[in-house]
Formats: sequence, C-alpha cells, structure tokens
Amino acid sequence: MQAAFDPAALQARVSGSSFYTAMRLMPKAERAAMFAIYAFCRLVDDIADDGTRPRPARAEELRQWRADLAALYENRPAGRAAFLADAVRDFGLRQADFLAVVDGMAMDVEADIRAPDRATLDLYCDRVASAVGRLSICVFGMEERPGHRLAHELGRALQLTNILRDLEEDAEIGRLYLPREALAAAGITSSDPAIVITDPRIDQISRGLAAEAEAHFAAAHEVLRARPRGRLFAPRLMGAVYRCLLRDMLAQGWAPPRRRVRIGKPRLLWIVARCGLGG
Repeated sequence: MQAAFDPAALQARVSGSSFYTAMRLMPKAERAAMFAIYAFCRLVDDIADDGTRPRPARAEELRQWRADLAALYENRPAGRAAFLADAVRDFGLRQADFLAVVDGMAMDVEADIRAPDRATLDLYCDRVASAVGRLSICVFGMEERPGHRLAHELGRALQLTNILRDLEEDAEIGRLYLPREALAAAGITSSDPAIVITDPRIDQISRGLAAEAEAHFAAAHEVLRARPRGRLFAPRLMGAVYRCLLRDMLAQGWAPPRRRVRIGKPRLLWIVARCGLGG
C-alpha cells in the first residue's frame, strides 16, 4: 500500500528545484494548492514507476485513486485524496483533470511504452502534463481560454523536454517515448530502448523532437506575452528553466555517450530574477 501524503517529505524531495522556487514565491493559499496538486502527481507517478510490484497490483492502486477522487467530489470520505479537498474547494479544480493524470499513469502501468505512435504520444503528453497545467491555471487565476492554451502548449513543451532529458533513465526501466514515426524515418526498426538509445541516429530523431518542443515553448510564450489575467510568475519560470534545459541539450546533442544536463543554482537564480522582471 502506498504511503499517505507527507508534506515534509514532499518539501525535502523538491527543495532546490525550479518548481519549489516558483511555489515559494506564491501567496499562501495558492502555494498550498500547488503543493497539493504536485503531491498528487508524485504519488500516482510513484505507482506507475514502481517496478518492484506486479502490474495488477499497481493498476488496482490507480483504481483506488479513481474511487477516492469520486468520493472527494461527492463529499464522501475521500481516503488518500482527502488532502486535495481544500484546493478543490478554493480553486474549482476539475475531477476530469485529476482523472486524466491517473489515466496517463495507467498507460505506463498497462505496458512499458516503447516507441508510441504520434497519436498515443500526444495523448500521453496531454494526460501527464497538460492536464496538470489545466489544474494549475485554476490556481493561477487565469481565464479558461488563454489558460487552456497555455496548459496545452507548455505541457507539451515540458513533457517533450523531459523525454529528451530522460532517455537513459527511461530505457533502464524498459521505456522509450520517442515516436515510432520518427524512428522509422531515421531508418531505425527496433523499439528496444537499449538498442535505440545507443544508435547514433538518435541525435537526428531527438533534434526533430526538440524542434517540436521549441515550437510549443514559443506558443506558450506568446500566451504569456499577451499578459492574460492571473499570477503568471510560476508558468513563466517553469517555461524559462525548461527552455534553457532544451537549448543546453541541443548544444550538446544526443549522440551517445550523453550526459544529463542540469541548471545549477546560480543560473536558476538568474532565471528567477529575469522572470521576475517579466523577461
């Protein structure tokens, strides 16, 4: 059985990250709601990534999450989802978006994702990233139309950047999120993660996916540049940090051997300052 929400453990886990920096600068109620959303995402993600337990057991835990979310929205005892109650009440968070995140994790539990087709990859990105954005824009106080566009564009940008950064880590647990069509276009017929990530042609594939991520970052920036209503520092910071990660990866390339790119604390503080000035 999965551990309950532990605020202190969550804070220790994310301390020093760009997420933590952005959340610390939010008003108290908004900060608490964002930590609740993040905690939910971490808890269900841990189920998906727990390779020590059989898939049926993890699928059952996700089913229990769906049941607890249903109870929460029906004002019944909500079990492990009870810690979300204040955020749901105060910011009007939608049950459908929480369930979309659970459905995204279920995709990883049902089978290791290996070279999905484009439609499957887009669905996965919507569930595990853009759905989180849709929850977050409620906390940011954004209107629905620009908020949903931001959630779509920034969610895709962040998730594609994560995919490109985590090639080795995903391969170690039998996963490969690079799209099947891109592999085929490069002449790679295998979907075995261990084979694909050592193929020199992965650089060509990754640069193509990076271009898609950059286009999503640019579209998200256009939303933010229009200055819609809302507290926009957090999405501005997350976009800036991940865009820097993507550009660092582009400069380094993806041909093996690779090293994992990181944003050091001094550079993170510089990005924070620039975002604070509206840059």
